[in-house]
Amino acid sequence: MMSYKLLLAAGLLLAAGARAQSVDSSYANDYYKGRMALFATFPAQRGAIVFLGNSITERGAWSELLPGKKIANRGIGGDNTFGVLARLDGVIALQPSKLMLLIGINDIGRGLPESVILSNYRRILERLRAGSPKTKIYVQSVLPMREEKLSASYLKNKAERVKSLNVGIAALAKEFGLPYLNLHEWAADGNGELKAEYTGDGIHVTPIAYAEWVKWLLARKVL
Repeated sequence: MMSYKLLLAAGLLLAAGARAQSVDSSYANDYYKGRMALFATFPAQRGAIVFLGNSITERGAWSELLPGKKIANRGIGGDNTFGVLARLDGVIALQPSKLMLLIGINDIGRGLPESVILSNYRRILERLRAGSPKTKIYVQSVLPMREEKLSASYLKNKAERVKSLNVGIAALAKEFGLPYLNLHEWAADGNGELKAEYTGDGIHVTPIAYAEWVKWLLARKVL
């Protein structure tokens, strides 16, 4: 007969397996594939400043806000850390002069464990470091949200998760010796929420917010 300790160990292994199976690692929907196909048509801009992330990155008019600079916008709406990991080869091929990384809110939205998100984040930084060692990588915090304007139920009541994830992201940036940019400094109000005038839906930011974002980055000599 199996001992109690063996039964307990087997139960723990089964539980761990069940948790692992419950992690939603999907990313390659039709929109993602379409954006990737579009990126493949662009001429290679080696040495560009690359903005890498999800819809918040994609919607930024970075080239217009930073005239005279070589910019590559690699934002994909709905993307998560799994999706960024899967498309790093294309980013590394550009050998960016600088890379502005912002990812994680969609991972939170789908309920991924923080440990999984940070593990992916670590792998992203490791891959970028190894594949493009001369790139100056800037790790940006996940932006705050504005609860009263959120319509998507899967994003509601996630403010503490955003704060906790940012603590982990900041720690990784420090470990890798990379600059950590706390976007809450310009984007958050006195209550720690995304400023009302900076968002229409509680998560995405308005055009004027992008202008303030760039001003904030320029003031810190990031760009």
